Amino acid sequence: QVQLVESGGGLVQAGGSLRLSCVASGRTFSSSAMGWFRQVPGKEREFVAVVSWSGDSTYYAASVKGRFTISRDNAKNTVYLQMNRLKPEDTAIYYCAAELRGRMTDAAGYDYWGQGTQVTVSS
Repeated sequence: QVQLVESGGGLVQAGGSLRLSCVASGRTFSSSAMGWFRQVPGKEREFVAVVSWSGDSTYYAASVKGRFTISRDNAKNTVYLQMNRLKPEDTAIYYCAAELRGRMTDAAGYDYWGQGTQVTVSS
């Protein structure tokens, strides 16, 4: 059974940092791009960042570019999201996604999802 498990969320003050992790089990995703999305109640799931299978290429939403860094360790079947200079508008549930088959910025383009981890940024 394929599972993606996120961790690292929490409550942080504006300007602070958090590092999210997503560990995959059940199969390897070393040949697949992996991404991070976020969602707030009442809104659609929003693209945050994606990393290529090798880790050499990354792409970010404009709202997080320069503050967030996505990376991966294929030996550990893990993808990370380092979030710096956090803002209250970054508050959301953050989801890890794997097995890209469509548009990398579209949630519908991924086959597997984690359960999410809550990030709350206080002002």
